[in-house]
Amino acid sequence: MLWRPSETQHAVTQGRPQCLRSIIVTAPSPPLADRLADVRDRIDAAAHAVGRDPATVTLVAVSKFHPASSVQQAIDAGQRIFGENRVQEAAAKFPALRETTPDLRLHLIGGLQTNKAKDAARLADMIESLDRPALADALAHAAESLGRLPDLLIEVNTGDEPQKFGVPREQADDFIRTCRNRFGNKLQGLMCIPPATEDPTPHFQLLRSMAHEHGLPVLSMGMSADYPQAIAQGATLVRVGTAIFGPRPASA
Repeated sequence: MLWRPSETQHAVTQGRPQCLRSIIVTAPSPPLADRLADVRDRIDAAAHAVGRDPATVTLVAVSKFHPASSVQQAIDAGQRIFGENRVQEAAAKFPALRETTPDLRLHLIGGLQTNKAKDAARLADMIESLDRPALADALAHAAESLGRLPDLLIEVNTGDEPQKFGVPREQADDFIRTCRNRFGNKLQGLMCIPPATEDPTPHFQLLRSMAHEHGLPVLSMGMSADYPQAIAQGATLVRVGTAIFGPRPASA
């Protein structure tokens, strides 16, 4: 006769991994303020490791897809510079936050459509994703209309990935020169997002070399997975989202 466990035995043997799984899933994550403090500590350590002053590295807390309440928690913990991908989302969250935190600064870091250029110029303190002549035209026209222009970074597609935003590497030098002549000191530096499947260090080195050649002081590079490597290669802005705010909400 084929032996089968009794219902009691089955419940006992099957219950143990279920209990363990429940413990793992429901374990609370650290509060946002603690995660933010941990990122700041890691930035300081990465800077000290290569002989840099941590004050030369600025944290951009990337709050895309997260609610204004989470941004407020970061503000309460002392964070003042935030990054958003979408103009519409940033417009829904940040004007009200600025009313109580006037020194808050907003960076737009996602690909920007030309028809959103005026809204972006009105809302942002820095646009990190200038990557084509049509967008440069749109931002110049917006600046004339509004009487203001945010600081600008040129996004370079260092991996020449067709699915990504950013000026291709072979066009980058000419585009940087053109924008420098057009926007003057409003063009502050360069930004990149290395290919996810490659060592990011060569890409950071390439961006650093380009910035040095053109005399641009700002290097925005490094995200949650690789910002210590970016700091080692000279990053002055690091864009960290998941390590601070956690995974994007399911509703996003």
